Amino acid sequence: MALPDTATRFLEGLYERARRQRKRIVFPEGSDPRVRAAAERLAAEQLAHPVLVGPAGAGAPPGVSFADPGDPGLIRKYGALYYERRRTRGLTLTEAQAAAARPLYFASLMVAAGDADVFVGGAANTTAETVRAAIQCVGVKPGARRVSGFFLMAVRNPQFGHNGLMLFADCGVIAEPSAVELADIAITTACTARALLRTEPCVALLSFSTKGSSRHRGVARIVEALRIVRARAPELNVDGELQADAALVPFVGRAKAPGSTVAGRANVLIFPNLDAANIGYKLVERLGDAAAFGPFLQGVAKPMSDLSRGGSVDDISNAAVITSLEG
Repeated sequence: MALPDTATRFLEGLYERARRQRKRIVFPEGSDPRVRAAAERLAAEQLAHPVLVGPAGAGAPPGVSFADPGDPGLIRKYGALYYERRRTRGLTLTEAQAAAARPLYFASLMVAAGDADVFVGGAANTTAETVRAAIQCVGVKPGARRVSGFFLMAVRNPQFGHNGLMLFADCGVIAEPSAVELADIAITTACTARALLRTEPCVALLSFSTKGSSRHRGVARIVEALRIVRARAPELNVDGELQADAALVPFVGRAKAPGSTVAGRANVLIFPNLDAANIGYKLVERLGDAAAFGPFLQGVAKPMSDLSRGGSVDDISNAAVITSLEG
């Protein structure tokens, strides 16, 4: 299936930005054939300096580096770093060195140590495992309170979002966010939108209700999240609670939320829970013939991505480029 024109143009712009920066991207699943092929493509197109975790072996792709988690010197180095981060929780140095030898942790600690700029993993590991390694080894970004996930969506109609581009969150990490967590997700995703889309975010807190059309404890949680966001980030253009059509379609937004500066203009959609977000992005992708890039992690101190285990070579290389431009 061909990508929407909006996605093709956007990716072309991202690839040019990535070539200018050429970040060092480490992949913990270095033996996965899809990862190796993606790394080879990134090197050949001068989009990054890819590093695969694992021994080089025979037939190493040109332009691709390797970092061996069996190297005693690296294990001592990364084990000591992990020990310093986790010793207050009772971790011993021996345990830290054992953890540092595991590819997910080894790659995360490479980023924490400054030996790589970007982590792209999850091709053969679950989201929970990937997020745990990111938080324990790298930590949360200053100003962010928790890690969440987002998808970059590219739809065929450029009248939606920012020229057909939108961010959906949280589609992968926090199952039942509280009002405070929803506010955190909204603020973090707005920052991500600025970095990736290079436009001012227009953030809609989604619900089955618009501006009091229904009364329910779920709606009250969205209203409280809006209050928190406006208190913490008064400069942010955000509104809620909004139904999806009110957030996206101008004439519906004017009818349901007159006076709102977000209704009908949203380019960042914050879903009330993981059920809604995961279902929502997949419906848009499949029924709307849209492109879905992700899942990506946000709120981590360094750029880190969580791949889909069913991802293709294209998915992995695109995720690597997008992640490299988050920071």
